[in-house]
Amino acid sequence: MTTLSVIKADTGGFVGHSATHPDLVATAEVLLRTKQEEGLLLDFHVGQVGDDIALIMSHGRGREDEAIHQLAWEVFRQTTEVAKKLKLYGAGQDLLADAFAGTLKGLGPGVAELELEERPSEPVLVFLADKTEPGAWNLPLYRIFADPFNTPGLVIDPQMHDGFVFEILDLKADRVAHFTTPEESYDLLLFLGAPSHYVVRRVLRARDGEVVAVTSTQKLSLIAGRYVGKDDPVMIIRAQSGFPAVGEILEAFARPPLVGGWMRGSHVGPLLPVSFQDRAVSRFDGPPRVTCYGFQLNRGRLVGPRDLLGDVAFDRARRVALEMAEMMRSQGPFEPHRLPLDEMEYTSMPQIMARVQDRFQPADQAGPARAAARGGLARRGGR
Repeated sequence: MTTLSVIKADTGGFVGHSATHPDLVATAEVLLRTKQEEGLLLDFHVGQVGDDIALIMSHGRGREDEAIHQLAWEVFRQTTEVAKKLKLYGAGQDLLADAFAGTLKGLGPGVAELELEERPSEPVLVFLADKTEPGAWNLPLYRIFADPFNTPGLVIDPQMHDGFVFEILDLKADRVAHFTTPEESYDLLLFLGAPSHYVVRRVLRARDGEVVAVTSTQKLSLIAGRYVGKDDPVMIIRAQSGFPAVGEILEAFARPPLVGGWMRGSHVGPLLPVSFQDRAVSRFDGPPRVTCYGFQLNRGRLVGPRDLLGDVAFDRARRVALEMAEMMRSQGPFEPHRLPLDEMEYTSMPQIMARVQDRFQPADQAGPARAAARGGLARRGGR
């Protein structure tokens, strides 16, 4: 069995939250190469998107292995030290603890792991997103595994015709549920349409339970109890031979969805599909973007990567996304560009509400309301 572990974190931005400094990538590569030579890893690749580094590692130790998670923690700890020396912004911001505790769960980094028996040909797609949240994958995953207009293999491939099972995680109650498509598609959509609350954790093939896709599903603000940035999720999808084709998977990103995140983790914007060359962010610390690393697994070796979203065929999707970004930015601090109030609870919103809560009076008490207004004018010097 081969295990593919993708573990991603922001340990320091260059400049601001825009990109990853080459020294952080080099530090990660040295540590991972040492562990590969020692036999812990079969292969690795250090990916990037925005200000995050992603450790793409193959090994034979299974999911949630302590040694693999400890290695990732050590990489992030050392890259944090490099970031501090360079005075990079937000050094170590995704490390929510001072010490490793046997697993990375709840410690900040995003984790997606897939254990598989390699097929004669094993294409694997690794998606990395920045300036967004775990629910960003909901719409693309529905398109890939439940929409025949996106994935004709659902109709014409006998191995896919029985559909797929979506494992949904309730982020706020820490519960899971399973929905089988196509028969439960409408039930499934009720939950997928609330991506800040319910997210896809795994997708399995209905006829045999084979795992096809896994995502990182933690929500940093729920762990930390405060605003610590968006969660910048990762995703692994297996392709071909009974699973969606590479082109069917990528097609889901040809029509950019709107996702939460962007500036200060508090705005809605388009998920922009980008090439490796354009994986750094800029405008309004964004827009949110996704890049895709394509590999062929060969006895644990990562043959690749290919830049699968760098194709000119996605140029129109990029133009549309940028037009969507312009439209959303025109709304400024108003919803739906700014996140709804219940999603702002980890920003300054609670402090502002505490400061002004005494101004809110029953609507039929107009006198106190006028007095409060007059008091506000007096404090500002009147008119």
